[in-house]
Amino acid sequence: MKSVIEVIGLGASDMEQLPLGIYRKLLQENQSIFVRTIDHPVVQSLQAEGVSFLSFDDIYEKHEQFEQVYEEIVERLITEGKKQAKVVYAVPGHPMLAERTVQLLLENKEIDTKIIGGQSYLDATFTALQIDPIEGFQFIDGTSFTRDQLDYRHHLLFCQVYDRFLASEVKLTLLEDLPENHPVTVVEAVGSKDEKLTTIPLVELDQTVELSNLTSVYVKPTDKEQLNHHFFRLREVIAKLRSPDGCPWDKKQTHQSLRKYLIEETYEFIEAVDNLDDVAMVEEIGDVLLQVMLHSQIGEDEGFFTIDDVIKTLTDKMVRRHPHVFDTVKVNDKHDVVKNWNEIKKEEKPTQETALLDQINPSQPQLLIAEEIQKKAATVGFDWDDVFPIFEKIKEEMDEVWQAIEEEPNKLEGEIGDLLFAVVNLARYYKINPELAIFQTNNKFRTRFQYIEMKVKESDRSLEEMSLDELDHLWNEAKQIEDK
Repeated sequence: MKSVIEVIGLGASDMEQLPLGIYRKLLQENQSIFVRTIDHPVVQSLQAEGVSFLSFDDIYEKHEQFEQVYEEIVERLITEGKKQAKVVYAVPGHPMLAERTVQLLLENKEIDTKIIGGQSYLDATFTALQIDPIEGFQFIDGTSFTRDQLDYRHHLLFCQVYDRFLASEVKLTLLEDLPENHPVTVVEAVGSKDEKLTTIPLVELDQTVELSNLTSVYVKPTDKEQLNHHFFRLREVIAKLRSPDGCPWDKKQTHQSLRKYLIEETYEFIEAVDNLDDVAMVEEIGDVLLQVMLHSQIGEDEGFFTIDDVIKTLTDKMVRRHPHVFDTVKVNDKHDVVKNWNEIKKEEKPTQETALLDQINPSQPQLLIAEEIQKKAATVGFDWDDVFPIFEKIKEEMDEVWQAIEEEPNKLEGEIGDLLFAVVNLARYYKINPELAIFQTNNKFRTRFQYIEMKVKESDRSLEEMSLDELDHLWNEAKQIEDK
């Protein structure tokens, strides 16, 4: 027969809040009462009436992590349970509210855990703060939480904020989203004669108030305008723009009409990256995200897909294609990672037997298509092992361009295409994206030519009046400035 551990809740504050039935049970003779911490008003009052408690306060001094503390408390309780038929374990508040040791007991199959009850301090807290949790409420363990758990649209209540270190952790996390002067309410000994509510600026949370094991911190729901850095706000804004009373331009957009903007915004972000401009990167990647959000909202408006579908599909794919991170697959280097990725991709999208080059997306820019053609051919061994034959091929194609110019002008376009294809091969060998390479050169040319235009304008002449030598001199000036 399993031993029984009876878990009793001591309530949130003093004896006035303790139910009569639990009071009588605690007064029974010939029983060992273990208590997680002796530092509770009810324990102190009962000790004055002659009730003895065995506390686990010594365990807190042994460990740095709370989880280790809770695990050892449970181990001791189970050991005591094996020695006697019944063990009484008393915890602050209600056993089923923010009490990790009780959860660990319930998970253990060696003993029979019975919850006797107790009064939660939440009722008294809602009354003191005059809030209705039906509006949305989050109850958070101040000793263990992450920023992404917090939803500032709801009432937030942090429990177990019992010292300045924890108060500082709560404050620093909240400051990631809220201003320094945002009001927070420190709730102390709620429901007792010592109940006290103090509203202070967030930045003072770990500085100006006394903290104890009866301290909680309350944050009221935040205005949405203060949460523009949260994803839900962006989604709301895009939905509003596409709504019947939204923006005329946004409402008329389609997947087809937005295609060019996605390309433009992508290249503007690439330009910001090339310029090492962090401020511009933030703005431009935001513009790329705007295109993703608009396409997703159009999909939702038309009833085909939502941004949730987009995110889930992407998340599932990233987990599935990284078994070396999210599963037990072992890899030696990045080549193993790419190999696994491609094999998993083939399994995900089984296709009918098709020609190798038919798998290339025809809507890409032609330089990228050239690169993809060469990559596909390389997978079956149709590739050079070193760079020297590539240079020879480029020279051969240049000779054929000259020959076409002199003998067969009607073949010139094709020969120049062959030359470009050979140059793409060279870029691929050195792992240079040809589209990005030409993008960088275009920007470089634009910057230098704008310098020439500026200098010509300063001379009160026109470009047409300048000789090629003069223009070339200005070009070299621009190049020197650029190099510096």
